[in-house]
Amino acid sequence: MIRDAALDDLPRIVEIYNASIPGRLATADLEPVSVAQRTPWFQAHHPARRPLWVLEEDGRILGWVSLQDFYGRCAYSGTAEVSIYVAPEAARRGVARTLLGELLARAPSMAVKNLVAFVFGHNEPSLALFRRHGFERWGFLPRVALLDGVERDLAILGLRLG
Repeated sequence: MIRDAALDDLPRIVEIYNASIPGRLATADLEPVSVAQRTPWFQAHHPARRPLWVLEEDGRILGWVSLQDFYGRCAYSGTAEVSIYVAPEAARRGVARTLLGELLARAPSMAVKNLVAFVFGHNEPSLALFRRHGFERWGFLPRVALLDGVERDLAILGLRLG
């Protein structure tokens, strides 16, 4: 079941996010974040315009997807940044694919015309996921992140919605 996230879900959302940090594939954060740190981020989401959804199975959240404003200027209001994170125990079970599919189906009703995703160039699973859903490379920033002494590229993926 995919549903809007509630504030009570934030500890699990943060847990899933923090689990991605050591792998150095999905986030540029190098240290775990706290629920308190993520509360303003959570509150910036609006179900009708910039949702934060969780995928729940048997009462346990397995992953989440969010839309957030891109670049923070009014002229970009039709473009949103998508983020997807999956719990380690749910990896390779189609959670990200399901969340992204639902987002693509519902994004036009949120007045979203363009989706962008920022993905490390070495994160092949995420790059493949977005490509399978029609995203293309709209930009590339070489060696902009330093992860454990290794410079990493950032791909900017985009999709224009019909």
